[in-house]
Amino acid sequence: MGKLVALVLLGVGLSLVGEMFLAFRERMSASREVQPVEPENCRLIEELENGSEDIDILPSGLAFISSGLKYPGLPNFAPDEPGKIFMMDLNEQNPRAQALEISGGFDKELFNPHGISIFIDKDHTVYLYVVNHPHMKSTVEIFKFEEQQRSLVYLKTIKHELLKSVNDIVVLGPEQFYATRDHYFTNPFLSLFEMILDLRWTYVLFYSPREVKVVAKGFCSANGIAVSADQKYVYVADVAAKNIHIMEKHDNWDLTQLKVIQLGTLVDNLTVDPATGDILAGCHPNPMKLLIYNPEDPPGSEVLRIQNVLSEKPRVSTVYANNGSVIQGTSVASVYHGKILIGTVFHKTLFCEL
Repeated sequence: MGKLVALVLLGVGLSLVGEMFLAFRERMSASREVQPVEPENCRLIEELENGSEDIDILPSGLAFISSGLKYPGLPNFAPDEPGKIFMMDLNEQNPRAQALEISGGFDKELFNPHGISIFIDKDHTVYLYVVNHPHMKSTVEIFKFEEQQRSLVYLKTIKHELLKSVNDIVVLGPEQFYATRDHYFTNPFLSLFEMILDLRWTYVLFYSPREVKVVAKGFCSANGIAVSADQKYVYVADVAAKNIHIMEKHDNWDLTQLKVIQLGTLVDNLTVDPATGDILAGCHPNPMKLLIYNPEDPPGSEVLRIQNVLSEKPRVSTVYANNGSVIQGTSVASVYHGKILIGTVFHKTLFCEL
């Protein structure tokens, strides 16, 4: 009798796991095909072959690009090379990417850059904050940008017990930033199990030298994060839930959710068009192809623009879409004066005129 009960329980358990896996495949849009949408005058950036996971652009048109991310479960074409920060001047007619030298005693061999964010101080000094994963842990590195030398000076590493599985960051003041945690578990196997079970244990945290706290939680996988031009609203991408959370920022740095915009595609990094306030989202239309990579059937790419974000009916349009024949695994898109730079997790980088 005991053996029969055990077999029944095992059967029920396997059935539930099977149903959860099928639901997971559906959430991962395993069978979705991409209808191409491509602007004119696009070209690949030759110097960026191993990803451009995140991009942030100065008002002057200088773009910072994180490259070479090594992330558990995702492809990487240069596993033995450390990550780098590249720069492009988008004012040039044919901009090229240049790797920035890093000085100040920073361990460049362990550099594994993920999300990035620029902060411009009152004296116009430019700082670059970088989510880093040395030994697959999470830290935030602070660099000072030397424009004349086109280089970075390492200043400080921030560590904290809440800074785990950090994905992206947006800086609002000196050592004051929001950061997203994309997985509760740090073990890759448990992280996958977490996604299959659709656990909602990830969060957004606020960090300052005086206070570190969770300010929003209940996300499947909190990913990209951006702030409105007036810094009144924070936008958070929940990649596994295929949506963007619009949050109101309070004086004590807490966040209150105002609305959720469903997009029907897995949303990675977010940027804000400084001219219009629109959100641009780098998206994964068929992310199962990222998890099970086949160069003969690669993951596609998708960039969405969300207009009238705070209105009752935001307008969502496709800026770029490709089946993987040009770029694979789009993670970010950022615009400057009618030009768009589209980055990927591990693949190439595309520059287009809109």
